[in-house]
Amino acid sequence: MPKHKLTLSVQYADERLKKTITTTLLRRWVQAALFAPAQLTLRFVGSEEGRDLNRDYRGKDYATNVLTFAYTEDEDSEVTEADIIFCTDVLEKEAAEQKKSVEEHTAHLVVHGVLHAQGYDHEDDEEADEMEALETEILAGLGYANPYAAR
Repeated sequence: MPKHKLTLSVQYADERLKKTITTTLLRRWVQAALFAPAQLTLRFVGSEEGRDLNRDYRGKDYATNVLTFAYTEDEDSEVTEADIIFCTDVLEKEAAEQKKSVEEHTAHLVVHGVLHAQGYDHEDDEEADEMEALETEILAGLGYANPYAAR
C-alpha cells in the first residue's frame, strides 16, 4: 500500500507513555491506516482532561480510551485533518483487562482513531463489521493480533 503524505504532531500532556509509545511507532501505525494525505495531531492525556473533553464534546461524563475530532470527514476533502486524543489511564487499564501489551492496545486505538478521522464509524452493525474488519487487516499487516478475537 502506498504511503500518503502525513503531517503528524504528537503531544504528551500525560508523559507516561512518551518513552515507549514513540513518535516513530505512532507514525508507522498512522501511516498504515491512511487512505489519503493527512494532517493529524495525536495527544496523550490524563483522566481529567480526557473526562473534560468527552463531557464537553460528547455529553458523556467519563474518560474514554480515544476521541477523534475529525475536521474533514467529507469525500471531497483532499487532506484528512483531525485531532485524536488518547487517555493514558483508560488505555493502560483496558490493556491490562484485555491481557494485551500497552503497545498492542495503543496500536489498535491509533488505527481506530485514524479510521474515524477518515469518516469510518461503527454506529450500526454493518458499519461496525466493516470498521472492525479493516482494523483487523491493518493490525495484522503491522504484526498485531486481531483485537476482536478474544470477545
